[in-house]
Amino acid sequence: MKLVTGGARSGKSGHAERLAADFGRVIYIATSKVFDAEMEQRIQHHRDSRPAHWRTVEQYRELNTVINEHNSAQEAVLLECITTLITNVMYDFAGSQPEDDWDFTAVEQAVNQQIDRLLDACAASPAEVILVTNEVGMGIVPENRLARHFRDIAGRVNQRLAQNADEVWLVVSGIGVKIK
Repeated sequence: MKLVTGGARSGKSGHAERLAADFGRVIYIATSKVFDAEMEQRIQHHRDSRPAHWRTVEQYRELNTVINEHNSAQEAVLLECITTLITNVMYDFAGSQPEDDWDFTAVEQAVNQQIDRLLDACAASPAEVILVTNEVGMGIVPENRLARHFRDIAGRVNQRLAQNADEVWLVVSGIGVKIK
């Protein structure tokens, strides 16, 4: 498993796609959901930038089922992105509850259940699995409670992923630096 991390617009997607391009077959797992026109444009931009022969699966839960289906060492599974997965799971778990009432311990447990299954699938898969995530801990401490908890949960998830990864890449200004 390879983990590619970096800030927003750092070039991590392009770097991950170049790592995956070495494989004959690529399964691209897109974790974003369309919730407004801007997000729809962003998703379309990503779709347009991927090679046409890559298979895309749009899903953010139970990703172990997708990875378990692909067990050839000649293929790659590229998952973009972990932080979007975390956001979607957080909002799914909390439902219509106001953010001030969220039980963030329970929210993090729900996120970790998905990450546990993902890590198990990555460890068992002979396919090259490439995960993309945002580095969210290099900025200032967010001023609102939800953003602080999101940053903390994402930071802890990223640490777990990096611990389990064979390679970790940090992308800054379009340049990937192998840090593990």
